[in-house]
This record gives sequence, C-alpha cells and structure tokens, in this order.
Amino acid sequence: MPLRSPGPARVPRDPVHHPLFARYYARISVGAETRMGMGGVRDRLLAGLSGRVIEIGAGNGLNFAHYPGTVSEVVAIEPERRLRQLAVEAALRSGVPVDVAPGAAEALPVKSEAFDAAVVSLVLCSVRDVPRALAEIRRVLRPGGEVRFFEHGRGGGRAMRLTQRALDRTVWPPLNGGCHLARDPIGALRGAGFELGPYRRMFMPENGPRLPTSYCVLGTARRPPPEDR
Repeated sequence: MPLRSPGPARVPRDPVHHPLFARYYARISVGAETRMGMGGVRDRLLAGLSGRVIEIGAGNGLNFAHYPGTVSEVVAIEPERRLRQLAVEAALRSGVPVDVAPGAAEALPVKSEAFDAAVVSLVLCSVRDVPRALAEIRRVLRPGGEVRFFEHGRGGGRAMRLTQRALDRTVWPPLNGGCHLARDPIGALRGAGFELGPYRRMFMPENGPRLPTSYCVLGTARRPPPEDR
C-alpha cells in the first residue's frame, strides 16, 4: 500500500528555493561528517530505529547511510530541488529502501498515522512555521510513534543569546536558507504535545570556540498514545 497521498493541503512542488545556499550546504556538510563528528551524531540519532520512518528535511541525504537494517522504509521529504537531487543519489547508495519526495514540513504529502518514527535533523531551525510542522509530524506518526531529533538553537549566556536574536532579525536567515539561531526545539516539541524522552545538550563542534550555531540537542520524543477509555 503506498504511503504517500495528496495530504491535507496542496503545496508548490518546490516550496523552498535556495540554490546558492544548497550548493554551499552540500559542500560543508560532507566535510562536517568527519571534521565535526557529524557521522557519529547521525549514528546515535538513528540507532535502534525500526519499521517505517519519515525524515523531514532530508537535505542531501547524509542520514541515509546511517539507518539500521531494521528500518523497512524511509520516506524522505526535501523541499529544495538541488538538495533533493543529491538526496536521490544518496538513496541509491543506501542500505535500506529510501523514497525521496518533494514537500514542505508544514504540509507533508503522506497519509496520517502511516509511520513508526519521524526524524528531524537540523530542520526546525529553518521551517517557516514550527508549530504547524510539528503538528504535521504528529499527524503522520502512529500513536506512540517516536521522534528522533538533532537540532541547534538558543544557548549560552546573555551576550550569546542577544547575538543569536540580533542575527535572526538581520542577516542570518537570508544568508543561510531561512535558518534561525534562537529557536527552542525542546520547548517547541513540548508545546506541540509530544512527550519528551531522553535528550542531551551538546556543542558542535565539541571542542572549539562557541559559535551561535554551537548549541545543539540530541534526543527522542513520542506521540502520546490515546488515553484508555
């Protein structure tokens, strides 16, 4: 049975268009796999997953090589055309079946309650409407389904947080594909009704200067099952 459907709302085929940023991101993200230890983070992010998984904002598909063999299928949603093309190439090299599709996080083109888990990796910083995107993730997960997340957001002392907010109001989003530095992924997940599981705050890079992008969190959450009646 196909998992994808028209969904609750129609979106343009390419709801995000950042061709220059896409080329830049594709280049630096590959280097970060070893230089910043992102490969190890992806292993921890995806370890133990099984069943059908939806990945939101798959980028150039660097997660695909890290999915365990217990995953039966990945539906990878990526709105940016250049990154989606690279993700299709990465899917061909993956050890698990991966279907790459266009779409926006705020209107996922898949059926409700079709997935056992959802993955968001450096995504919530750049979606246009975080509550709506998380509501969509909740919609497509089965009751009790798991969210795996690795996100960056606000952190540090007062001076760093002021810097993050100032950059968000000025140059950072237009130069970095809509990315924001001062969002709170943990608060957003709680606000969307997810139950937080274990998570840990960490720095990227782990050893080095503290940058506005350094404050990260890696963890799990789940869609609560329906209350017993």
